[in-house]
Amino acid sequence: MVTGRLCWVPLLLVLGVGSGSGGGGGSRRRRLLASKVNKHKPWIETSYHGVITENNDTVILDPPLVALDKDAPVPFAGEICAFKIHGQELPFEAVVLNKTSGEGRLRARSPIDCELQKEYTFIIQAYDCGTGPQETDWKKSHKAVVHIQVKDVNEFAPTFKEPAYKAVVTEGKIYDNILQVEAVDEDCSPQYSQICNYEIVTTDVPFAIDRNGNVRNTEKLSYDKQRQYEILVTAYDCGQKPATQDTLVQVDVKPVCKPGWQDWTKRIEYQPGSGSVPLFPSIHLETCDGAVSSIQITTELQTNYIGKGCDRETYSEKSLQKLCGASSGIIDLLPSPSAATNWTAGLLVDSSEMIFKFDGRQGAKIPDGVVPKNLTDQFTITMWMKHGPSPGVRAEKETILCNSDKTEMNRHHYALYVHNCRLVFLLRKDFDQADTFRPAEFHWKPDQICDKEWHYYVINVEFPVVTLYMDGATYEPYLVTNDWPIHPSHIAMQLTVGACWQGGEVTKPRFAQFFHGSLASLTIRPGKMDSQKVVSCLQACKEGLDINSLESLGQGIKYHFNPSQSVLVMEGDDIGNINRALQKVSYINSRQFPTVGVRRLKVSSKVQCFGEDVCISLPDVDAYVMVLQAVEPQITLHGTDRFWRPTAQFESAKGVTLFPDIKIVSTFTKTEAPGALKTTAPKSAVFEEMLHNLDFCDILVLGGDLDPKQECLELNHSELHQRHLDATNSTAGYSIYGVGSMSRYEQVLRHIRYRNWRPAALEARRFKLKCSELNGRYTSNEFNLEVSVLHEVRVSDKEHVNHLIVQPPFLQSVHHPESQTSIQRSSVVPSIATVVIIISVCMLVFVVAMGMYRVRIAHQHFTQESEAAKEAEMDWDDSALTITVNPMEKHGAPGRGEDETEEEEEEDLSSSSSDSEGSDEEYGVGRGGHGQGGAAQAQLEWDDSTLPY
Repeated sequence: MVTGRLCWVPLLLVLGVGSGSGGGGGSRRRRLLASKVNKHKPWIETSYHGVITENNDTVILDPPLVALDKDAPVPFAGEICAFKIHGQELPFEAVVLNKTSGEGRLRARSPIDCELQKEYTFIIQAYDCGTGPQETDWKKSHKAVVHIQVKDVNEFAPTFKEPAYKAVVTEGKIYDNILQVEAVDEDCSPQYSQICNYEIVTTDVPFAIDRNGNVRNTEKLSYDKQRQYEILVTAYDCGQKPATQDTLVQVDVKPVCKPGWQDWTKRIEYQPGSGSVPLFPSIHLETCDGAVSSIQITTELQTNYIGKGCDRETYSEKSLQKLCGASSGIIDLLPSPSAATNWTAGLLVDSSEMIFKFDGRQGAKIPDGVVPKNLTDQFTITMWMKHGPSPGVRAEKETILCNSDKTEMNRHHYALYVHNCRLVFLLRKDFDQADTFRPAEFHWKPDQICDKEWHYYVINVEFPVVTLYMDGATYEPYLVTNDWPIHPSHIAMQLTVGACWQGGEVTKPRFAQFFHGSLASLTIRPGKMDSQKVVSCLQACKEGLDINSLESLGQGIKYHFNPSQSVLVMEGDDIGNINRALQKVSYINSRQFPTVGVRRLKVSSKVQCFGEDVCISLPDVDAYVMVLQAVEPQITLHGTDRFWRPTAQFESAKGVTLFPDIKIVSTFTKTEAPGALKTTAPKSAVFEEMLHNLDFCDILVLGGDLDPKQECLELNHSELHQRHLDATNSTAGYSIYGVGSMSRYEQVLRHIRYRNWRPAALEARRFKLKCSELNGRYTSNEFNLEVSVLHEVRVSDKEHVNHLIVQPPFLQSVHHPESQTSIQRSSVVPSIATVVIIISVCMLVFVVAMGMYRVRIAHQHFTQESEAAKEAEMDWDDSALTITVNPMEKHGAPGRGEDETEEEEEEDLSSSSSDSEGSDEEYGVGRGGHGQGGAAQAQLEWDDSTLPY
């Protein structure tokens, strides 16, 4: 086709040259010729393929846009005037570059965006110039199809579909694909719209990524080493254009799934007084997708190393017996060492509790008279015991309690011992009680005998029936050995604890069959045993496990507590219900002052699965409760610490009340901030009162023991029994013991009396009072009291007093007329001296009489008040006994020096420091004679501080 076109061109040129020579007539001829020769349509290719780069206007067509016409070289008819595109709103236009050659061009009328449209297809036709310049009679070619592709430009960067990606992996595994990141590109072409590469930007991480965005780990991850990784990833399109913003990939490492309990705290703190505190409020079970059909949970509070197996009250056994309502008559065989109970002084004692440790080398003899020689057919033995397996292959008897012959023989009358983890009770009657073959040994073998933990034992004897109560549960003897009774004899018996006494058949009496373990509260009580309620109270624990809201456990949960509430067993078939049930398990301690320290917790689980031989195994939960220090009380005793009483009150049957106004107050310190606003000022201490019990008060005599021949301390037993307290009295003091409130102890102490039926030889008595709570764990201050004797002025001879009061006969000479006294000058001097002496004696007699009168009046007044049972505080001084001294004595009397007079004036008859040996001289009784000589030698010294002059 192209070749034919080239062949037509010379012809057109020839025609054109030839026609040009004709001038105007030639033009007419050309038009005429053209109309005759425009017989053909232009011709173009039937299809075109073009490419245009976006944001450009040039379209490159293949083949090029050229229109041919067979009418050429005829002007107009053989020329191409236009290319027309058929289609609406097409962004292209076709222009004619050369009418003669028919070349054209396709171009964009507006910017082309590949992202909006990648391809265009339309129809194009070519038009010749017709018959003339007026564009008339144009002929058009056939329709050609033009297909144009838009060439993309890499103008967009890749973007990730998600701003961040997160995955969870298990430690210790290599993953082929942890997760996949994905980026996209808005470019239209496959070259620029496809992502050809991904890359990890963060360095030094054990991860890699492939060209498809798959992230994997390059090494095994460790949960303990690092629990989370954060890495940045970028993407590249196939034009190597990177993403504008990196994406974050977060990989969490979890430990290898191990079935067990999750979300529990190892340490649980307990503040005293908090009540019931949940132990595991958020705990739940992880089964690792195991098919669990049922589960049994055992929660155990381990307190075998605290006291007697738990945090019990550390009162004496007698006090606990009273608190639980036990009958009287209980004999404590292991009391705290004291002057009255000294047989336990050589034993190993745990200072925090009244616990005695026996190491296999110690025993204690119970003194005669503590326990009746012959027990009745009914008696009870109680004790706390912690015992382990016996050392050695061949175990020997370990004696707890033994009553054997003291001398000559080694017969055991009754005994309680451990042998091969059996508890054995031996009881042999005398022949005079029965002469028949009868039970002698009773055996029990519970597992608790040798588990090295504390248990409470009660052996109740109602012969011939012997029953063991251990931790409140009843155990019957599984073996009874019968024997003949013991032949009666007059050999004394020895009761021992911790070993058995061998007094005969040995060269030297000694202990044997020693006990290995710990004992506490070992008692024996003749008579019938107390009720089961009392036994349960005695072994009750002050701390234990608890369940908050039993109603919310649901019907699918079964639970069971042991008697001491230290073990809780729960069972269920639904994991959710089991989780909620365990979350409600709590710890409670009802002691006001609990023992500080650790209480270990252990939660063990047994799991059953659906039809599987091997089921999952759950590890135990090991935690502990830390009981914090309680607010310690400060027990304070206060009252009158010094007073005087007359001798008559010491001698009376009521005696002198020592503590008439004693007050016991217990406080604790509470710190408070100075204000609501946060300041740097120090906190102020606030003292608040606290009510709690006391368990003993001791009144000790200071300055030597009491002399039982002339003095004692007394208290009515009714005062004790009404307040459920006991007391012991000795020359060293008075002890009140038993659990009681502070007000009870106050009431009893206010009735303690001191009597002395020889107070004349006594100046003062000093006492010390001290009280405590929990066997000395909290003690009060030492309250010191001094009681002094108020000595009275006594004259033993009434005639002597009357003789002093009666005027002497020669006193009349003072009233003689002056004329008679002035007759004889030679007798004036002796007469004046005589008058002065007589006047002084008279005034002295008058002063003595008035002083004695005042003393008797004061004494009578005090006696009336004391007889009216007024036992309030009475502080005595000597102000009421001040007697005016003879003013003439200040000028000196005949025969007395000035120094002697001043020394006598300084002394005070009412002073508590005056001794009784000199009282006879001071009061003029039995020393000297009657009349002036007796009066002068009486040496009465009186306080003249009240004289008006």
